[in-house]
Amino acid sequence: MESNHFSAIRRILFTCMILVPLVPFILALGTGYYFFTTSLENNTIASMKRIVGDHRQMIESFLEERKHDLDFILYSYTFEDLSQSENLDTVFDHLQRESQAFVDLGVFNEEGFHVAYHGPYSLKGKIYKDTDWFKEVMKHGYYISDIFLGYRQVPHFIIALAKEDAGKKWVIRTTIDTVTFNNIVKGIRIGKTGEAYILNVNGLLQTEPRSGGKLMDKHPDTVKYPSSNIGIETFIAKGLKGETYLYTTTWLQNKKWLLVVRQEKSDAFSALTSAVYLVVLITVIGGAIITVVAFYLTNHIVGRMEKMDVEKERLNQQLIGASRLAELGEMSAGFAHEINNPLQIIKNEQSLMEMILDDMKEAGQITASESLAEFVDSMDQIKLQISRCAKITQAILKFGRQDEPKPQNIDLRSFIPELIGMVAQKASVHGISIEQNIAENTYPIHGDPTQLQQVLLNLFNNAMDAILEQHGTSGGKLVVNTGAKENKTVEIVIKDNGCGISPENLNKIFSPFFTTKSVGKGTGLGLSICYGIIDNMHGTLEVSSEVGVGTTFSIHLPAVV
Repeated sequence: MESNHFSAIRRILFTCMILVPLVPFILALGTGYYFFTTSLENNTIASMKRIVGDHRQMIESFLEERKHDLDFILYSYTFEDLSQSENLDTVFDHLQRESQAFVDLGVFNEEGFHVAYHGPYSLKGKIYKDTDWFKEVMKHGYYISDIFLGYRQVPHFIIALAKEDAGKKWVIRTTIDTVTFNNIVKGIRIGKTGEAYILNVNGLLQTEPRSGGKLMDKHPDTVKYPSSNIGIETFIAKGLKGETYLYTTTWLQNKKWLLVVRQEKSDAFSALTSAVYLVVLITVIGGAIITVVAFYLTNHIVGRMEKMDVEKERLNQQLIGASRLAELGEMSAGFAHEINNPLQIIKNEQSLMEMILDDMKEAGQITASESLAEFVDSMDQIKLQISRCAKITQAILKFGRQDEPKPQNIDLRSFIPELIGMVAQKASVHGISIEQNIAENTYPIHGDPTQLQQVLLNLFNNAMDAILEQHGTSGGKLVVNTGAKENKTVEIVIKDNGCGISPENLNKIFSPFFTTKSVGKGTGLGLSICYGIIDNMHGTLEVSSEVGVGTTFSIHLPAVV
């Protein structure tokens, strides 16, 4: 962490010392570079539009040819001819000789009854009158469907045509081979990363992109595609994994499908790299002397900062101890309340014992009796409450102890419930319910128990403060979850339904001395020290929050497996 920090400072100083004297020179190079790249980008986009236009025409031609094949059958045969299985088989054989894209062929009467079928599925006799595709083809006479499951429960799309004979309509339908159609759409080749796929009006995949995605699913990238049905449009957007793509889109003739062609921007504009190398080369040659001086000064300054950081590390343990004392003071009210209850019970039981003894003396009864049994019960109660006081005192002393870190294996399945017990009374007093879900597969972790205790208690108390600010003394909830994660790590999640943290403060909460609490209620050291402790344990501390909803802290630590 520290090495990365100083590397970043070194890069910033080094860059500044080089760039400042080279600004006029770079401005001149930048002007020429701008006009060159603008021209190159325009040519690349124009080429993409031309390729997409050609690909759209090829896809539409494929679909139009399949429609004409069905048209020929529809007007070459009667309903009665095609209702005969042997005739339908013959017609289908002719179709497949025209194109292997046909998977099956079916005939339907105007009631949606599947009269005859040739294909790999048992669909004859099925009723389709209530399906969307049948209603559309009966209404418009021609219909190409989106990808759907249907009775066969397999993603596919169909082309259907209707004809009216003697006042009665009938329908012929074929399924297009999804693999063949996919290959046609994906067949586009643009650079190394170019790919094409089709979406319907709801953004569902009608073909499978080479980069991944299943038919009928939303495309993984959350890109807002143009809604216009006119022409070919291009834009640049980021993909799901952060890559920047050049998108080119166009609607097919049926206005239901959007053809999307995308290519990584770095691939599409690869020629720009050559221009960048040229500019960099000229800049390096012109600033060689400045670079040497900047390198020497940067190393000298960063070296001094590293020496100062060693001194800062020596104060780390003192800051941790100070934070513990601050946490202990913040919890003192809860501990005092916890200790006061058993002491009060002890006092009441003592009074009862005195009354019973007085009665026994007056009656002359010292032998076994009901009063003596009550006396024994009271003594047991006293022992129980004294034991409670001892445990609470022991927990306070353990929390305030400032020893050197002593890493050891920690069983979180027992460790976390003990810590929750320390704050349970405070939570109960303020009407906060605590829910703990400690998974059985929660592996042990290696670290200093006292320091981990400090981190978790700090997060518990911060959560309860946020809950009180949002809900007062009713409706608060604190949830603590643990469990094993991938890569042999353990996750501890602390979630509250408090007031939340504003976006502008969320990136600053781990900074030293930053606090959102009012004056006198926070030093701003707690979370920064917690972050340092978890980092020293080779773990990570992350936060997510929404104002008015709550905050979630997630701790990931290496597991001892």
